[in-house]
Amino acid sequence: MEKIKIFDLEGNFLDIQDRESFYEEIRNEFKRTNKITRKIESVRVLLMNSQGRIYLQKRSNTKKENPGLYDKTIGGHISSSETKTVTVTKECAEELGFPATVLSDQEFKDSVKNLDLSVVGVLRQIDESQNFLSVRKTEGGEFIQPFITYFYVGYFNGSIKFKDGESSGLETFSLNELENQLTKYPEKFTSDLKYMVEHYKRYLIPLGD
Repeated sequence: MEKIKIFDLEGNFLDIQDRESFYEEIRNEFKRTNKITRKIESVRVLLMNSQGRIYLQKRSNTKKENPGLYDKTIGGHISSSETKTVTVTKECAEELGFPATVLSDQEFKDSVKNLDLSVVGVLRQIDESQNFLSVRKTEGGEFIQPFITYFYVGYFNGSIKFKDGESSGLETFSLNELENQLTKYPEKFTSDLKYMVEHYKRYLIPLGD
């Protein structure tokens, strides 16, 4: 069972808990009080190819949360035994089947010019939020979950083999295509993705721009 670190809304560490039991507790809390008073750490990633086409995950209709919606490329919880960097690289390998490395800003800028991006993906952290609010749509209605979240962008040109059986796979969009779709059909996209496009679109560009 995956263990995760639990924090209060001020960011104070509370305990280490099994992920499934934590989610059962916060869903029940939201039903009772319409709010959640604890949070966990997570990563959220938007991945592109060098032409600036953004890989979006299409969530399966069988997902408990946000079924059938287009979402960020990768999202993951940080387990109690891992760092945010380990989580991002592991998620790339486990969910998308490619090796990736997380670099500093300067290393990232140098690497995207010199590395063979068909062999390895490069990512960098662009922001963090100590109180990111994620809207989760379920059969029983919406609930809003607070997270400590680290946001990443990256590039990879190689083959991607989506391994999450609960997702329909990946589709690519240019930033212009994505913004048009978000305007016309906002109901097809998760709140996480809308937030990331709104706040970080300056990073969602082809290499060389």
